[in-house]
Amino acid sequence: MPIALCGYITSMFEVLVYLYETYYRPDACPDSAALAKKLSAVGFEEEEISSALGWLTDLAETTNEMFSQQARQTAFSFGFRVYAEQEYEALGTPAIGFIEFLESAEVINAIQREIVIERACAINESPIQLDKLKVIVLMVLWSQGKEPDGLILDELFIDDDAAGPPVYH
Repeated sequence: MPIALCGYITSMFEVLVYLYETYYRPDACPDSAALAKKLSAVGFEEEEISSALGWLTDLAETTNEMFSQQARQTAFSFGFRVYAEQEYEALGTPAIGFIEFLESAEVINAIQREIVIERACAINESPIQLDKLKVIVLMVLWSQGKEPDGLILDELFIDDDAAGPPVYH
């Protein structure tokens, strides 16, 4: 049985990875009702589906807000990101280090970084597990139609704790 995490359940990430693997672009997904039926037919539970679709809706809203504020927030382009205490507690050192790595490797930009941070903090898991953060990064890029290069994609799918290849569904 999945563990509840303040509205988002652990196996919600399995649904997100399934969507990433199944639909090349988010616009290739059917509408929410049809998608929910397809996910149910594949074997996902209603609670997992609802959590994943809700998380994706919130991702779309956050992305729209961040990009609409882009013109006014030139500070995103300069300087060093300082994490608030709540963000540091929610993310933890490994996640912050990974986010900084992605930004320095130009996999994500400053706005995408802020979206990743917001979506990771929405999980309400302190600190967030690195494998879950990697799924969040994938979904942020996927939702914007961005495809990371092969080496970065491999890094995002590596599970540091697993002895074998990751199994998501």
